[in-house]
Amino acid sequence: MTEKSDALDRWTPDERFASPHGEVRWTRAGQGPPVVLMHGTPFSSHVWREIAEALSGHYSVHLWDMPGYGRSEMREGQDVSLAAQQEVFTSLLEHWGLERPRVVAHDFGGAVALRTALLDRVAYDRLALVDAVAMRPWGSPFFRLVNRSAEVFSELPEHLHEALVRAYIAGSFHREPSATTLDALVRPWLGEVGRAAFYRQISQADERYTAEFEPLLGELECPVTVLWGEEDPWLPVERGRALAEAIPQADLRLIPDGGHLVQEDAPAPLTAILIDFLGR
Repeated sequence: MTEKSDALDRWTPDERFASPHGEVRWTRAGQGPPVVLMHGTPFSSHVWREIAEALSGHYSVHLWDMPGYGRSEMREGQDVSLAAQQEVFTSLLEHWGLERPRVVAHDFGGAVALRTALLDRVAYDRLALVDAVAMRPWGSPFFRLVNRSAEVFSELPEHLHEALVRAYIAGSFHREPSATTLDALVRPWLGEVGRAAFYRQISQADERYTAEFEPLLGELECPVTVLWGEEDPWLPVERGRALAEAIPQADLRLIPDGGHLVQEDAPAPLTAILIDFLGR
């Protein structure tokens, strides 16, 4: 095993927290002010591993898998909606004892972070929103199709389900992902439990959960930066511009050659921007 893979192994979430909506798996490493990295859908904390390692030289970095994702609990009847994840995040911050953390949130995680700040009035030191689900409309055409027909898709044979998930996740990249990276992102959604969880989280997506905080975006009091992959095929750059314009103190930084999963496409530029923003 290489030195790099040894270092990244510590970002496997193996700590446990009993949240209101299922057991959460989480981890943290590093010394300094707290930074929380939040994943989106259909991803997990795995997408942050390399950036977490880079930031851990300056910060106490916290990673977690939302209930219904990654290594966290997946179960029948589970509420994995944005409202549920907001409740989990607020309680997890209390469990960690964090006050005014720096928060970096991607995709669906952006909506969770915004709901937590604007509806639960949890204060952040600063907030970075990365290709964030925040303003309507959101969701790729495929996402919208499955959202309307999740019960039908859930009946797919396992091999067709795997092919669908693999193609869907690969479509979030601008650069072709390595087989190892793609396998790691697809793996949580396989098998009977994972397959049900995949369609569950899409079926519960509802734009009313972002509509609830959209009118409040101007009330964010912490510094905000909006980071966007210029080649995002799921949420075009126009969504990032609209989000930055809705937050008075926000700026917009575009990342060349970055798709929706900019952590994988352009980790070095993204890390450099985050180090600058988090350290101001």
